[in-house]
Amino acid sequence: MSRVYNFSAGPAVLPVEVLQEAADEMLDYKGTGMSVMEMSHRSKAYQTIIDEAEADLRKLVGIPDNYKVLFLQGGASMQFAMVPMNFMKNRKAGYILTGQWAKKAFAEAKIYGEAVELASSADKTFSYIPDCSDLPITDDMDYVYICENNTIYGTKFWQLPDTKGKDLIADMSSCFLSEPIDVTKYAMIFAGAQKNVGPAGVTICIIREDLITDDVLPFTPTMLKYKIHADNGSMYNTPPAYGIYICGKVFKWLLKTGGLEAREKINRNKAKILYDYLDSSDFFKGTVEPSSRSLMNVPFIIGDDALEAKFIKEAKEAGFENLKGHRTVGGMRASIYNAMPTDGVKALVEFMKKFEAENK
Repeated sequence: MSRVYNFSAGPAVLPVEVLQEAADEMLDYKGTGMSVMEMSHRSKAYQTIIDEAEADLRKLVGIPDNYKVLFLQGGASMQFAMVPMNFMKNRKAGYILTGQWAKKAFAEAKIYGEAVELASSADKTFSYIPDCSDLPITDDMDYVYICENNTIYGTKFWQLPDTKGKDLIADMSSCFLSEPIDVTKYAMIFAGAQKNVGPAGVTICIIREDLITDDVLPFTPTMLKYKIHADNGSMYNTPPAYGIYICGKVFKWLLKTGGLEAREKINRNKAKILYDYLDSSDFFKGTVEPSSRSLMNVPFIIGDDALEAKFIKEAKEAGFENLKGHRTVGGMRASIYNAMPTDGVKALVEFMKKFEAENK
């Protein structure tokens, strides 16, 4: 079996063990004589799959009983509209702009009410997390919104903003399950699964129950009401059934390998290997202020377009895939999610050292 080291930002690398299990069950899931991919979501077998997935996720994260877990479709981008439609009761909310996805959520919220920019790091190309200790939050704001880990720019909130008592809503798409989470600090967490959890097509939402009501903006479509999905156990319509099945396998893999505390140690070690090299190199340069660095997404540059193109090409030939930076930033980016083995990061650093020696 020939596997590359896949540094894609998403859809991203999945644990080999999970992929192998899914392959073994592809034609016959536990004696049903069919694949989960062709199974009715109304069947007893599938109900067990989604129930187990939720139970394992609750155990893994420590989700309190007063929070609902939803498995939805539409990607994290659908949440940019669902959040204001369901929660912008006063038609006013605060947004902290730390990158492309926070900007998109902010623009979407403006359709439904007054979205206020509370802080931004746009002045330095989103290379840091702004000071959020004393934000201009007003009493009439319904919530404060952040993108906790910025996939494109490689930054992470290591200290949550002081919301002055307002509900905090976080897009955790690219850091979800990479470290322990205190769910009680958030009114809502959501994450597209295709980075750290499973295949594209599933969005996981964790929402405090008191927020899930019929009191939504009057034009909210039925399919975009959280209450509809909560009342129907994520089964109001056909869910992304196969994707949820894979997510469930990833939850079991994480539980079996020590949970989120163990995973954070591994992730910190992987990131340290790469950042230590970038800090020691006078050829490759990291682009993020050290105090804001993500453990999941590491952007870096050489500062020469031709050399960067050469690096990406030669890296691909050497079995390092998807290292090209996002089109809005350029350079390179290594996404080192949960399923990226430490050996993959070590091998990348060795390749970078070799490339540096040959191209200085």
